[in-house]
Amino acid sequence: MRHLLLSVSIAAALGVGLVGCQGSQAPEAAQSAAAAPAASAEKIVDEHSYAQPEKVRTTDIALDLAVNFDQKTISGTATYSLDWVDQKATQLVLDTRDLTINKAEGETADGKWEPLKFALSDKDKVLGSALTIETPNRPAKVRVTYVTSPEASGLQWLAPAMTEGGKQPFMFSQSQQIHARSWVPLQDTPQVRFTYSAHVTAPKDAMVLMSADNDPKAARDGDYSFKMPQKIPSYLMAIAAGDLVFKPISERSGVWAEPAMVDKAEAEFDDTEKMIDTAEKLYGPYRWGRYDLLVLPPSFPYGGMENPRLTFATPTVIVGDKSLVSLVAHELAHSWSGNLVTFATDKDSWLNEGTTTYVQSRITEALYGRDMADMEEVIDRDELKSEFKQIDPALQRLSLKPGTLANPDDQSSATVYVKGAWFLQFLEKKFGRDVFDPWLKSYFDHFAFQSITTNQFRDYLKANLIDKHPGVVSMKEVDQWLYEPGIPAGAPQVLSGKFSTVNAARIAWQGSAKLPDKSITDVWSTQEWVHFIEGMPETLKPEQLAQLDAAYHFTGTPNGEIAMRWYPLAERSGYAAAREDMGKFLERVGRRKLILPIYKALVATPDGLAFAEAVFAKAKPGSHPITAGSVEGILAEAKAKAPAAAPAPAAN
Repeated sequence: MRHLLLSVSIAAALGVGLVGCQGSQAPEAAQSAAAAPAASAEKIVDEHSYAQPEKVRTTDIALDLAVNFDQKTISGTATYSLDWVDQKATQLVLDTRDLTINKAEGETADGKWEPLKFALSDKDKVLGSALTIETPNRPAKVRVTYVTSPEASGLQWLAPAMTEGGKQPFMFSQSQQIHARSWVPLQDTPQVRFTYSAHVTAPKDAMVLMSADNDPKAARDGDYSFKMPQKIPSYLMAIAAGDLVFKPISERSGVWAEPAMVDKAEAEFDDTEKMIDTAEKLYGPYRWGRYDLLVLPPSFPYGGMENPRLTFATPTVIVGDKSLVSLVAHELAHSWSGNLVTFATDKDSWLNEGTTTYVQSRITEALYGRDMADMEEVIDRDELKSEFKQIDPALQRLSLKPGTLANPDDQSSATVYVKGAWFLQFLEKKFGRDVFDPWLKSYFDHFAFQSITTNQFRDYLKANLIDKHPGVVSMKEVDQWLYEPGIPAGAPQVLSGKFSTVNAARIAWQGSAKLPDKSITDVWSTQEWVHFIEGMPETLKPEQLAQLDAAYHFTGTPNGEIAMRWYPLAERSGYAAAREDMGKFLERVGRRKLILPIYKALVATPDGLAFAEAVFAKAKPGSHPITAGSVEGILAEAKAKAPAAAPAPAAN
């Protein structure tokens, strides 16, 4: 999954809050080796799941489902093939959230089904409810009949007016982090990997797709079958249904999208096959068959989701110049780091996202040059600097301590994405690519189709890289990256030559009010415009923003990366001319990364809070539940601090 898309030299930031504990006098540094026991002695506990994989594990799920757009539900059965690890176990415990469970059955030795007693626990706000099924005979298969809630946190139902085409309804899932349990009762922990198959019925005008073997030539007839032959964790289960058509990119890759979007998406993503080839040369064969992309409506809460065989992508990266296609590189990279080698619990999410962000950078460099990779790394590290000034140091560790993370949706993006990638860049710089690249490939091969912890990563790193090349990197340095907050002082820096030009243009404008020559700015990429805005002071005079707006048309921009930076600056600076288009952007776009900074800027004043509430009232019917929950949290916190807000102005 991609929260952060772009990346900055943090040389100036080191020493202002980003440096981790240094030297032997730091208590946690001295204990870091003890904090990393051998993998063989490690007991893996997933704090965000009721499942008991040490007793029984799901090896396969067979789904038989019906999609009902009128009722906004999915209903049917899930049949689990089980491996009884503990021969004394007498219960199967599954994770659920807001599901109606109608029946539980176990398969007998003669192939018949008998009812099993079951109970749902009281609902926990984060974890949902445990479904405990009594299984005294430990059947090889258990079947559950259920119905989802119209408010399922992992599903979004869009009326036709909320889609690109405006003619047919649309439905899609978002299972990560722990939302699969809202549309399938299952062991919702990445420790458990399983194959799955599905038979899905839907209205005949709806094309259904899943994170499985989608046939580009499948007839749209309302009756679909799928198989996922590779074992995946629950968060990679995915489903979508709507007015979708396919356009090929290569023999093994293509784009699914609504008819009005498919041509633009195919043109923007036509380097996908080159990305696959590049990743294969670095890290070994792509092991998932096809790699297709599904472009979702703008309400999708994330940039992308790495559902195997079918990446879900936001349309906000389709800007016409390929400047944001590193998102595709990121989601593709998950085919090695995340989908192939998976974190065992949410405490180790950096193993997925940090490694993927590193691989993404390598793909970007190979296809688009070192300048592009440098700019993205610079922007990422600037975002890390900003986030690390605000978040609890406990969330700045790559390997989180137990109890640190109440809700896995609240992880620090800067930590798991940027710090994780930075750590691997540190290793690459120290050992050189001729040594580090083969090691990383061997890591993917060694742990293929397994779910592992940071400690297992550490053990493999020590045995197969650190110990084989003594004197290059110490385990003390490794442990500082893994177990301490902040960024170690020895972190490699990155500079961007292109950003030097941007900085000079910005500084000159601030001093003289003279805009840079068009010959300079006409060739700027999204990354350069992002850096131009990000380097501005916290506030500007409204007339300064008006000058920039007249020249560059930031207000109303379709580019979300620019909008998410321009609108907060405009709001902080009292530039009221941006309000109308800002409201339209917040109503149209549901990607959390792009809209949450704008809401946070708005709620800083009573007038802005009232405006934000009015905008969200219009946006909420088309918002994904994950996005809506995040915005509601921002609004609630602001209202608690400033209960007497001004009357709400018009949103548009």
